[in-house]
Amino acid sequence: VRFTTFSAVAGLGVNELDYLHDSESNCIGALLSHIAAAEVGYQAATLYGCGLSEEERQEWGAALDLLAELGGRKDQWLEDRTSSSGGEVNNDFKWFHVFGHEINHRGQIRWLRTRATSRPS
Repeated sequence: VRFTTFSAVAGLGVNELDYLHDSESNCIGALLSHIAAAEVGYQAATLYGCGLSEEERQEWGAALDLLAELGGRKDQWLEDRTSSSGGEVNNDFKWFHVFGHEINHRGQIRWLRTRATSRPS
């Protein structure tokens, strides 16, 4: 999922990342930031069993250690249940949501990319 998202934004400059198609749109940069924020929130909830600290909210440093942390977990960890705004769900459900969330926004990014890169300079 992440490799394909990186491919969708490869080579874009600041002008393309900040491009707003209309007053109802988000820019690609904002969508990337939103994807990262959702991932960091789920990392804190599922990997560390807590909410984000004030520092994490400022820096999103937890995102740097994601693969190493997930790689160290046993498969049974996916079945661990934790509370969520809609009740109790397992970690598998939460991480499936993180990946689906990114895939959904990647579609928006690709749509915006075609418009941002095809406009006159």
